[in-house]
This record gives sequence, structure tokens and C-alpha cells, in this order.
Amino acid sequence: MALTSLWLLPLGLAIGTFGTLIGAGGGFILVPILLIVYPAENTELITSISLAVVFFNALSGSWAYSRMKRIDYRSGIVFAIATVPGAILGALSTAYVSRRLFNLIFGALMIVAALFLWISAKDDHRAAPPHPAGAGASARWRRTVRELVDAQGARYRYAYDPVLGIALSVFVGFLSSLLGVGGGFIHVPALSRLLNFPVHVATATSHFVLAVMAFTGTLVHIASGNFAQGAARTALIAAGVVVGAQLGARLSRRVGGKWIIRGLALAMLFVGVRLVLSVF
Repeated sequence: MALTSLWLLPLGLAIGTFGTLIGAGGGFILVPILLIVYPAENTELITSISLAVVFFNALSGSWAYSRMKRIDYRSGIVFAIATVPGAILGALSTAYVSRRLFNLIFGALMIVAALFLWISAKDDHRAAPPHPAGAGASARWRRTVRELVDAQGARYRYAYDPVLGIALSVFVGFLSSLLGVGGGFIHVPALSRLLNFPVHVATATSHFVLAVMAFTGTLVHIASGNFAQGAARTALIAAGVVVGAQLGARLSRRVGGKWIIRGLALAMLFVGVRLVLSVF
């Protein structure tokens, strides 16, 4: 392993810290960096390295969040299973996307998502009603009500449509594997805004789901032979993210939900603009 690659270790530390803080695997930061640093590499290798790193980040972060008791396991297991078919299809589709088109799709998606996140950012909620006031019986029948108490005694109460949650997870699984990202930048706002999850529960549960999704996509890349050339680089970045994920989970106790979302939006906007400009 060349000494010139050691910079990947602190990169992993930074990605693990920020990614876990906002509930993302960090792939949305790692992929554009790898695209810029390794312009000659194909998209299959870039996405395979990133997905493997996302797995280690999400696994470490999930362990930290589990100690905080912020993961909604019942919902997370259902969503994780739903990501599997999408993750397999996405990983297999990467080979059919050119590098130029990959950069454009990735950048445009991140810009749109960043603007949406900044506008819709809100503070955490802990005592939301289990269903909207005045909702009919049919609406209530379709909603899953959840209540969670974390390690610090904070009580979270919320309700969501499980069918919508499953559909979103399939989409996240596909897009995440296709682009080599964790998908947290989509999943966290979807859980928070569309499914009414408290932000801190959304970030923790998203991390748990990402671990399963990224592991599935990584296995597909290994079976396809795309991962072999990136194993050494992956090991360095993964070593950093495992430590960074623990730090990010600790920092999440001190950062409000609104600023977690807006921090994610700023990072996504910067990366998205950089990638779109690289195409022209």
C-alpha cells in the first residue's frame, strides 16, 4: 500500500464523523472526491469502494446509535429488507452508465435535494400526535404508530404510512447502489418529512438501514469482480470512518435536528455544483 494513499485515512475519519452525525453513510461526499482524485477510474470501481466504506460507516454508527437507543428497529428491519432488491438492481446497472452521465445525474440530484432540505429543515419533535387530528378510520388503519424512549429518557412519538416507507426504501436502495452512496441524504429527509420520524430517530434508523443496503450492494460488486482493485483504498478509508462514526454519534447529542439537516444541505449543494461543472 503506497504511502501516498495514507491521506485516505483522515478522509475516512472526516466522512465517518459527518456522515454519522447527519444519518448518511458519507458516500455523497466520498464519491465526488474519488471522481476528482481518480479521473481515469471507471464508475464501477468508484461505486464499489464507496459502498464498502458506507457499510463500515453505517455499521459503526449503528452500534453507537444502538447504545443511545435511538434506532427504531421494528421499522428499520422492514425498510432494510425493502432496500435489498433495489440495491441489487442498482449495483448491476452501474456498468451501463457513462462517467460523464454519472457525474451529471449525481450532481443534479444533489443540488435539488440540497435546496429541498434547506427549505424544509425543521427542529426535532418528540411528542407528535400518533395521527393527524380528524383523520378517518381508513387513514388510521394505514398508519403505524411508534413510540421510542432513548437512553437519555427523551420520548419520541410518531406515526407513518408503512406502504410509503417501503416504496421509498426500494427507491433508496436502487439509487444508492447505482451511485455508490449511502442514500442517507434521501432517506433521512424522507423519514423526517414524509414519514414524520423525529430527526434524531430518522438519522439513527437510516444508519441501520444503510448498513444492510450497502452490504448487499458491496456483495454484488464483489461477485461482479469490480471490487478487487479498490480493496486497499477501501481498507484505509474504512479504518477512518469506523472511528469517525463513533465521534459523529456523540456529537449528535449536542446538535439540533434543524442544523443537522441544514449542514447536510450545504455539503450536498457544494458537491453537486462541483460535479455538474465538471461535465462542461
